[in-house]
Amino acid sequence: MYQALYRKWRPLTFADVLSQPQVTTTLQNQIKSGMTAHAYLFTGSRGTGKTTCARILAKAVNCEHPRPDGNPCLECAICKDAEAAVLSDLIEIDAASNNSVEDIRDLRDATVYTPERCKFKVYIIDEVHMLSASAFNALLKIMEEPPAYVKFILATTEIHKVPATIISRCQRYDFRRIRQEDLVTRLCYIAEKEQISLEHEAAELMARLSDGGMRDAISLLDRCAAYGETITAQITAEAAGVAGRDYLMRMLEAVHARNTAEVLAITGDLHDASKDLQRLCEELILMLRDVMLLKATGQTALLHCMADEITGLQALAADTGMDEIMTQLNALQSCRERMGRAVNRRVELEMTLIRLCAGAPAAASAQPAEVQALYDRIAQLESRAVQPAAAPEAAPEITKPIPSPAAEPEPEVDMRQLKLEDFRPVAEWPEILEECGRLNPAVLGTLAGSTAKAYANVMLITAENPFFITMFKDKQNARSLGDAVQNVLGKRYAIRARCSAAAAKPRPVEEMLEKAKNSGIKTTAVT
Repeated sequence: MYQALYRKWRPLTFADVLSQPQVTTTLQNQIKSGMTAHAYLFTGSRGTGKTTCARILAKAVNCEHPRPDGNPCLECAICKDAEAAVLSDLIEIDAASNNSVEDIRDLRDATVYTPERCKFKVYIIDEVHMLSASAFNALLKIMEEPPAYVKFILATTEIHKVPATIISRCQRYDFRRIRQEDLVTRLCYIAEKEQISLEHEAAELMARLSDGGMRDAISLLDRCAAYGETITAQITAEAAGVAGRDYLMRMLEAVHARNTAEVLAITGDLHDASKDLQRLCEELILMLRDVMLLKATGQTALLHCMADEITGLQALAADTGMDEIMTQLNALQSCRERMGRAVNRRVELEMTLIRLCAGAPAAASAQPAEVQALYDRIAQLESRAVQPAAAPEAAPEITKPIPSPAAEPEPEVDMRQLKLEDFRPVAEWPEILEECGRLNPAVLGTLAGSTAKAYANVMLITAENPFFITMFKDKQNARSLGDAVQNVLGKRYAIRARCSAAAAKPRPVEEMLEKAKNSGIKTTAVT
């Protein structure tokens, strides 16, 4: 039966583990001196050797004839059974699927029994961060004072999810990403032993795409070997799904040229071709990262792009400011987060791309004259769109301030002298709405279809929902809106509000009362 290369070539001794001398040397010294700990915690990114080292350590502490350097002999019955996964005293647990408190209680109950054949009963708990809180609590006591014949080896890719009480009871070892030169050397060695024709450039690309993970690199080699010919960089790119990425460069160039029509057309073509737009956003982020690194360092060693893409990326880096690159990266990363919960991912991505083509609104004053003129034109069109059909030319009345905490500032300008034309659209309004929804989801519905404009420290919010004003008379709701604005824009605003629906269609009763008063007819309010 065929065995995957990453399993076939898994290291069997500490000497075979790459790029982790800070771990392997210490463990070998402990084994040689007989001073091994009762609990270990291995942490690091995927494919760096955590589970492999755990298995080697488990074999070494139980080996019948350990080598002088602290490695297992690989010849005794214990080593052979451990490698064949039939050693009853070596228990591997996948915490991703065995994460309940009952699973850990079963483990704890089993520790009262002595080992059947070995000196130590070793528990390897992979992806330990997946345990539930109650499971961690159940594990805590037995890890603190285990029987002398029990050892624990925990492995995780997300150390921040492991409770400090567990970490403090373990010897922690951090596994680094494997160096690219080590990955290339290992890939070439495996290819030679497996009689696979592998070009050095292809091995370098595999190492780069694996992001420091040996398992990913060997798995990619295994996939490329199925082509049945010499593995080139082009074959590697096709197998990894990174070939034919010219659309990414064309999109970035269109954004740089402020060509909105072009970037939307490319997006539409990709969508019609069943391209996952969430993945497209991720690819744009990674390519922009390469532009950022080229801009910052001018070096290509850290890039994850194809060799034929470097020239185009260098041209973009030379012609784009670092602030603009950072702004684009932030916008795309925010878009990627929103796409996971968006009703329509295409609309979310298109909105972001349109904003990128328009430039950075936050720095509108520093934009060229033609860009500033475009912003002014958009503001005029928006102000016309919200005017009632029969409204006079004068700016509509702005309502009284929304109730808010005492910390809300006073306007820095005379509100009586302000006109609607003085205000400019708040480009970050979608982010403010998102933040408001996080702080107070109950009131977000009243802001559907709303817009916001600002001048100095005054913000004017226009909503379509008449219930908007009523909801935000509540101080808590007003505080949530004010906090959302401050969290996104970095300062507090004096907020004014109006309802476009109410302005466009007066209430009949109020209209009749107003006409009666104007005609001198006495009216009485009834409550």
